[in-house]
Amino acid sequence: MPSSPKLFHARSSPASPRRSTVLILASCLLIGLVGFVFGLAALLSSPQKCSNAEPKSIRVVWERVGDGVVSDGDGDGDGIVVDPRRRRQKVMGFVGIQTGFGSVGRRRSLRQTWMPSDPQSLRRLEEATGLTFRFVIGKTNDKSKMLELKKEIAEYDDFLLLDIQEEYSKLPYKTLAYFKAAYALFDADFYVKADDDIYLRPDRLSLLLAKERSHSQTYLGCMKKGPVFTDPKLKWYEPLSYLLGKEYFLHAYGPIYALSADVVASLVALRNNSFRMFSNEDVTIGAWMLAMNVNHENNQALCEPECTQSSIAVWDIPKCSGLCNPEKKLLELHQRESCSKSPTQASDD
Repeated sequence: MPSSPKLFHARSSPASPRRSTVLILASCLLIGLVGFVFGLAALLSSPQKCSNAEPKSIRVVWERVGDGVVSDGDGDGDGIVVDPRRRRQKVMGFVGIQTGFGSVGRRRSLRQTWMPSDPQSLRRLEEATGLTFRFVIGKTNDKSKMLELKKEIAEYDDFLLLDIQEEYSKLPYKTLAYFKAAYALFDADFYVKADDDIYLRPDRLSLLLAKERSHSQTYLGCMKKGPVFTDPKLKWYEPLSYLLGKEYFLHAYGPIYALSADVVASLVALRNNSFRMFSNEDVTIGAWMLAMNVNHENNQALCEPECTQSSIAVWDIPKCSGLCNPEKKLLELHQRESCSKSPTQASDD
């Protein structure tokens, strides 16, 4: 009997370490699996945030105001970071109507003419043309103006807000911010920059953008050349005129032009400080286009002084950089059958 314990230990000793090892490994695996499951659940249930290490200048803040508030921190950032949960909306063309805090009357006139004021009618126009229309505006430190803008947004919901200061002298920066924001929000074939003081035919613009093109990088507008303004007293004075010479290179008039998706993608990919910013926005864009492998497509229907059977955009060229007295002129043009009711003509090749 005294030898029984020794006999028991002698028989069980070879298997005991293996059994203990298996049990320990199984326990470790079980604990690890439980920890992984709980960790994964916590990760999925928590809101996704940008890394704190991300530079402030490329952060984007999203709010449900119109299509969103696109922010790049100080308004001079290097790019757009999109909420990964948001899909870019597919459209044929995105038309950003550049506007400002002093243009309440212009927006009112536009909504009474070619751009519908109620969301349902605007949606029908967008579905019929394949184009999306939004007023594009920055911000101001004037709280009363911001309050009025928020009221207008709540009523019409047709804005794209940029997190940059709204200043006429900073239009090139606003234009670049617009293209970056539009590209982040919309997957478009063309991105159109338009001013809020032109009379536009969306149906004809749609036909123009839908044309077959052999070149994937297109700069489309009413092209011009002319003397560089070197007199500081003139409205379009160019402080960097010494870089340009006596005459501007070929570029599109500023009231309306379009860039194809490939062109805008190249703009989005480059850092802001790699661009030369001239005083005038249309000259600035034209300079960038010279540096890129784009096709300059000239279309005079985008700068007609009167409504015709082929006019796409009407404004008082060359007297004004848009319509003279646009609040009144927009309403007058819309009453003319030649402007609002003439048949849509297929665009010329």
